[in-house]
Amino acid sequence: MFDVPFRECSCKLTNPHDRRVHTLSACERIGQTPGSTIVARHFVWFRSDLRIADNPALHAATSPAPDAGVVGVYVISPGEWAAHDVAPVRVEFILRTLRVLSDDLAKRNIPLLVAAAPTPRDVPRVLSHLAALHHVSGVFFNREYEVNEAARDRLVAAEFARRGVECRMFDGQVVLAPGSVRTQDGRPYTVFTPFKKRWLSVLNERAALRVLPVPKPQTPSGINPSDIPARVEGFVSTIDPSLWPAGEHEAAERLRRFAGAALDRYKSDRDHPAIDGTSTLSPYLACGAISPGQCLKAAIEANDGKLDSGGPGPVQWISELVWREFYTHIVEAFPRVCKHRAFKPETDRIRWRDCPRDFEAWCRGATGVPIVDAAMRQLNTTGWMHNRLRMIVAMYLTKDLFIDWRMGERHFMRNLVDGYLASNNGGWQWSASTGTDAAPYFRIFNPVSQSRTYDARGEFIRRFVPELAGVDAEAIHDPPPLVRARLGYPEAIVDHSASRDRVLKAFKAPSPA
Repeated sequence: MFDVPFRECSCKLTNPHDRRVHTLSACERIGQTPGSTIVARHFVWFRSDLRIADNPALHAATSPAPDAGVVGVYVISPGEWAAHDVAPVRVEFILRTLRVLSDDLAKRNIPLLVAAAPTPRDVPRVLSHLAALHHVSGVFFNREYEVNEAARDRLVAAEFARRGVECRMFDGQVVLAPGSVRTQDGRPYTVFTPFKKRWLSVLNERAALRVLPVPKPQTPSGINPSDIPARVEGFVSTIDPSLWPAGEHEAAERLRRFAGAALDRYKSDRDHPAIDGTSTLSPYLACGAISPGQCLKAAIEANDGKLDSGGPGPVQWISELVWREFYTHIVEAFPRVCKHRAFKPETDRIRWRDCPRDFEAWCRGATGVPIVDAAMRQLNTTGWMHNRLRMIVAMYLTKDLFIDWRMGERHFMRNLVDGYLASNNGGWQWSASTGTDAAPYFRIFNPVSQSRTYDARGEFIRRFVPELAGVDAEAIHDPPPLVRARLGYPEAIVDHSASRDRVLKAFKAPSPA
């Protein structure tokens, strides 16, 4: 049923205060107040939409709600997280975001229940049991477009249909739903520029961008909310949680701050990692603490109501939001990219290098290329990496080291607080020249040139490669051998020019399958 094999997972839910998360066998003990009246309720199944504002499923469930009220539910599935390489830092961020969501829902008399399902195969059974226990008449949730998630959701919908429970699905991850932006002959776009043109056209055809309000207080349901676990065994992060304050309010505040002067400077600042020039909203978008519609609305308002003209900063940021939409539409239209397959099938025949030593050096930030090492150390210590650096290190792994892009894609997902399959896969395949609208195979970043262009004074390198802190701005991008030896910094593990020749030959004549 699920295309990606699930790793064995014996993860346990833990809490320093002995809080309990309800598994299927414990559902009978979930929060039903003794003596409460049994009537129909609505269920909202939260997944990657952990917010109360601009949440189509929540809005529909509460507009109007049944007299018995509305109940939220979130299913923790360690098996799904393990199979999809969800990073521990992201799991802990999700758990903290759930606490904020639970508090916000409780203020509106909507309890949030948390259940555990070992694997996605168990999710329909867990949800169905909860729904029966709480006399649910309708289940509402926002779609997820990845192939395994879509298969799981079909099973859930079928289970509720079998039980005669209404199941309604919405599009809360995107501004325009996959399938709504097509070519004239009805095909999905595979090149960004015409997709963006059509995407803007479709949006302009709408009277206004609608951002849904938070729900009004509901009729009390008589159900107590679950406690949220502090951690899940097997997904314990070493990243300082204060780097990523969780929740919808933090996301809204970041957007508010960014939508001012920082957005005006975005086009000029966004490629320079030493500058705080990006929104840093990606973790909040990935878990749904903020919606792309809210981001787009803020950009349009900051741009005097304009969508595709006006200030260079807002226009550029809107374009980045459209890239996210583009990759999400690709995932839905071409499910093979969810199955470790290249978008361009012919590139699946390329024989990548098998070199664990070089891959490990890349992972640790010990390649001998300062900008690459600084970027990888940023990822290792913060759970996040600047977008320009993601392109540099991905191009370095796939072109200089000629290591399979899938290894880098997985490593990123296992370490990023903002891991989002569509964007991560799209970015990696772009760099590897295997994806839709990808960089031509002969376009190969020179990492030293990139470093001189985007970190000219070496400020970012010094921040994350402290052994080079005393090297001057001219030498820091590629320190001389004597300087490297004196500071204990390694020589580059590969020669860029030789690597370039290897890539060109491999792409011109890929090996037979």
